Amino acid sequence: MSRILGVIAVTLAAMAAVAGPIAAQAQTLPRITSFGPDFPKTGIFIGNSFFYYNNGLPGHLSLMEKAADPDNVQAYRNTMVTIGGSGFDWHDIESYFRPNAIGSYSFDPNNNVVFNKLDRLFDVAVMMDCSQCPIHPTLKTVFTDYAKKNSTIVRAKGAKPAFFMSWAYADKPEMTAQLAEAYTIAGNENNALVIPAGLAFARSISKQPELNLYAPDKRHPSLAGTYLATCVVFASLTGRSPVGNPYTAGIDAPTAKFLQTVAWETVQSYYAK
Repeated sequence: MSRILGVIAVTLAAMAAVAGPIAAQAQTLPRITSFGPDFPKTGIFIGNSFFYYNNGLPGHLSLMEKAADPDNVQAYRNTMVTIGGSGFDWHDIESYFRPNAIGSYSFDPNNNVVFNKLDRLFDVAVMMDCSQCPIHPTLKTVFTDYAKKNSTIVRAKGAKPAFFMSWAYADKPEMTAQLAEAYTIAGNENNALVIPAGLAFARSISKQPELNLYAPDKRHPSLAGTYLATCVVFASLTGRSPVGNPYTAGIDAPTAKFLQTVAWETVQSYYAK
């Protein structure tokens, strides 16, 4: 009998190990589940190297948005302000919205300078803390304090705040649920949308563990990881499915479709009421 119970225990443990990443969720449900119907088209991404790896997530997002809406390509604009290793408190959010600075000029296809006269600099500010700050015993109070401070500044500048839920390190999967909970609580406390990229990483790993989402350091994203995060951001900000989007960042079609599907499933699951 004890041997049978032991076999059952091992089997259940193995099933939990497989199901664990998909099951990982925030215990708290998000209150803000959409930006609709006034979906943002321009954004500033404030964070660290998780954003700027692989030529920058915002650039991939712009190409995906334009591919989804080819008749309005001029309406979409994304930029990033990143500091390697930075947390919420490293950034001077106020300065990023100062007049005649970020976004004040660009270039047309012929490399002529175009001076932009913008009614509103950005529709949304997507912010992420350092990769472990929201759950680190020493720094999690800083995360809470600056989530509130930075959201207040963003709103005062006419934009909507959003928090980017980052992913667990490859060798520390327990971070997934911890980060999900911390970001969801912060989103609820500040009426901010939370973008569940970390949950998408866990879902992808559970479904297709052979697909590597990480750089060799097991923390930063591979191109596939950046593309998956881009798909999650696209779905979260636009309310549209990325499945079938022609922009694939050079990733092979089957892999791109898989990542698009994982992103859409994650967003639908996280925002479900």
